[in-house]
Amino acid sequence: MAISAVIGWRIVFVVLACTMATSIAYTIAIDGSPFRTENFSRLMVATIIDISISTVAIATWISYKEPNWIASTIWIVFLVCLGSITTCAYILCQLWQLSSHESFKDIMYHVLINNPNKKGMEQHRKHSNVMIAKIIYSVLGCLMAVNLVYLFSDGRPFRKEIFTPWMVTTLIDYFILVTVLSIWMFYKEESWLTAIFWIVLVQTLGSTSTCPFIVKELFKLNSEDPAHLILFKASHRLGYQQIIQ
Repeated sequence: MAISAVIGWRIVFVVLACTMATSIAYTIAIDGSPFRTENFSRLMVATIIDISISTVAIATWISYKEPNWIASTIWIVFLVCLGSITTCAYILCQLWQLSSHESFKDIMYHVLINNPNKKGMEQHRKHSNVMIAKIIYSVLGCLMAVNLVYLFSDGRPFRKEIFTPWMVTTLIDYFILVTVLSIWMFYKEESWLTAIFWIVLVQTLGSTSTCPFIVKELFKLNSEDPAHLILFKASHRLGYQQIIQ
């Protein structure tokens, strides 16, 4: 059953990555370069800002996961350039690295957690960045709220003519990233009703909901806790803390 679940997740992220890659290739073929002035409508700009904020969250996780800053930098550069394609590829790499033993346990936990043998966990425990993370994601949430005000100040932000081929491709990128974050939210929330509530919010409001969710989870940590404990649901934090002791 567990092995089937891992295979299922691999298929999901292969399909998502291929969907995004095909969309980009098709759009380039029919519409040329995306870097044209007419492509940057108000909706396009707002969506790019939203994607960028989601990228910050995923890049933070990659920085925690990778064993050194060189590997982190390479992945983050690809993430910035290719968006959800890199996100899906990175998650696939983590799924492929799961041992048969880990596949029979909580898959999400073992995908999220950094291998304690890669770098010293004790170093993470000595330097808590919870307050810094709260400030950063609070500021990003406010930026996204201003972004939404900017979008809707146009009166009709969803006019038919705005949905150019590149706008559609950008929206696909956006929804794949939102789907990845929604999966994490579903794992995090102990109640599936609460999880659905947050997922609906993030699907409709994007980073305007993602940032408050992250800040909410940060407030559940103690000031001396490492900020990356936010990745795990409450029932898994104790097991993680036992690993690093």
